[in-house]
Amino acid sequence: MTTPLFEARNISKSYGNYRALDDVSISVERGSVFGLLGPNGAGKTSLIRIINQITAPDSGTLFFDGKPMEPAHVARIGYLPEERGLYKKMEVGEQCLYLARLRGLDKHEAKRRLRIWFEKFEMQSWWNKKVEELSKGMAQKVQFVVTVLHEPELLIFDEPFSGFDPVNAAIIRDEILSLSQKGATIIFSTHRMETVEELCDSIALINKSKKILDGKVRDIQNQFRTNTFEMEFRGNMLSFTTALWTGFELLERFTDGDHCRVRLKMLGNNTVNNLFNAVMPVCEIKSFREVIPTMNEIFIRNVQEPA
Repeated sequence: MTTPLFEARNISKSYGNYRALDDVSISVERGSVFGLLGPNGAGKTSLIRIINQITAPDSGTLFFDGKPMEPAHVARIGYLPEERGLYKKMEVGEQCLYLARLRGLDKHEAKRRLRIWFEKFEMQSWWNKKVEELSKGMAQKVQFVVTVLHEPELLIFDEPFSGFDPVNAAIIRDEILSLSQKGATIIFSTHRMETVEELCDSIALINKSKKILDGKVRDIQNQFRTNTFEMEFRGNMLSFTTALWTGFELLERFTDGDHCRVRLKMLGNNTVNNLFNAVMPVCEIKSFREVIPTMNEIFIRNVQEPA
């Protein structure tokens, strides 16, 4: 079994009387994309700040590459915070070079890498602009570039799509995928559940300072399956409903002439074969699929229930 690139074990953190994290553990496999999810105020940003050693936990242990985490490990991390931190009065190019040097790159190498990213994001004309002249989305692109420029092993993105229109959000999503395919390990926090399904291998869901759910995205979706299916068919809806008998619950129905669509739930030990045997004599089946719960549905279900 391979050693995770990053682990947090039994992390707790309080601010005065407020408990931000309560015995939270996560394990992030090398080369994976890990979603850190939860409603506002759940504790996600507190955990991210601890990983970046901006603050320390009250208890618990962090591991990087199998070893207890030390200050030197921060150089192997790239962090894009939700609250952006660019200096508004500095020119974009000057600031990018400054931040690149802070991350250990010499001036020549920093310029070479910046040239590649600026061309990729069509940012060449921004070099001499002041940050305050940029839109929120433009400044976001700049900060994304300086976050990934030193090619860190672990990238942490806190709401990376905030401030982007759909086109630029798609560009950043594709870059995150590309970085993952090149071997980077990624933790990202987002409220966009459709992006979680697109990008994440695994997730942890934090609510009210506690981790309430974690695992691989596909396994979690399977865990919350409800034995619900959608079927499209040609035939008579009344005949179809009569043929179902008591082994199935009809949840939704739609008819347009003899074209029908239903959503139904199998009850007891009934199988797809039982369903087909029951309805095939009275209809022509056009399509059939299981309804797998979305991450958005799973998120809402879990954070609305008592933690």
